[in-house]
Amino acid sequence: MNLPIGELARRTGVKVPTIRFYEQIGLIAAPPRTEGNQRRYGKAEIDRLNFIRHARELGFEVDHIRELLVMSQEPQASCHQADSIAKSHLREVDRRIERLQALRGELSRMIDECGHGRICDCRIIEVLADHRQCSSEHVA
Repeated sequence: MNLPIGELARRTGVKVPTIRFYEQIGLIAAPPRTEGNQRRYGKAEIDRLNFIRHARELGFEVDHIRELLVMSQEPQASCHQADSIAKSHLREVDRRIERLQALRGELSRMIDECGHGRICDCRIIEVLADHRQCSSEHVA
């Protein structure tokens, strides 16, 4: 394969600027270039970008993706570190879900307490103006 960057982007679903960014930060190696200075990519880059895209879709941070990519190059090595990274990420996802559920509860409470009358009597506006009126701590 000898793909230009646009075709690589189409095949992997990763936008051209993102591919260039991944090159800049070392997630993918800078590819060979033609005499006209165009980047050219092969199957290895397609596979690597698909791995990165899928990991990003699952919410993994770039540094963890970098570590997982290194591990993927040693198929006979223990997967303990990969398991540890995934477990840590799952704990963070659970924390986010917990915060979102609290946020949802607070928003529902504000809406339920609103009299749907005039702004001067609006419970939503009151709560937004004074955080002390919230029933739970929340950070988006």
